[in-house]
Amino acid sequence: MLTEITYHHDWSDSQIADWMVETLSADLTQREGEVAVTVPGGSTPFPILAAMAKKDLDWARLAFWPGDDRMVDPDHEASNFGRLRETLSGTDAKVVPLAEDSAPPHFALAWLGMGDDGHIASLFPNTDPRIDDSETVRRLTPDPLPPEAPFDRVTLTLPKLLTAEHLVFVIRGEEKRRVFEAAAKGENDLPIARLLQNARASVTCFA
Repeated sequence: MLTEITYHHDWSDSQIADWMVETLSADLTQREGEVAVTVPGGSTPFPILAAMAKKDLDWARLAFWPGDDRMVDPDHEASNFGRLRETLSGTDAKVVPLAEDSAPPHFALAWLGMGDDGHIASLFPNTDPRIDDSETVRRLTPDPLPPEAPFDRVTLTLPKLLTAEHLVFVIRGEEKRRVFEAAAKGENDLPIARLLQNARASVTCFA
């Protein structure tokens, strides 16, 4: 049975940041040691992360991982890791690069975006992501390569994302919202649909 999805419509970046901080605070309270979070690239998350960075959190116990990244130098403008590191530089959070040989931890929260084509992380439709993938991290080549970032990618796989305790999406725009809702209903077989149709964790969508 598909897990229930909680929708929040028309929330501002500030409101989403407050929700994220509250959720992570609860995670930090409920367990000892480090709490790992994976976050998306693209333009949407960084204003939210910047707002979060101003909030009171036990940042030293938080580890942030990109859910995917471009195969570029960390100082390259297209590097998700580099931008994440810069955005959280005023906190004590640990920011960890994602590489082909990474051994990602258990994620308390997996924050994801989605493209118009239904891709999540760098799991594009042409890569045919599988629920039974034996790997946790893969190097992939999107086809077509996005003109704004024409690079090979490294990404968490579907089974790894599905082990997270919370799945959180921030979806901007009516077209993306329609793709997401159709996927949640099983009306397509896009990467987002494969994730949602197999999710057992709590799913929250800001759309």
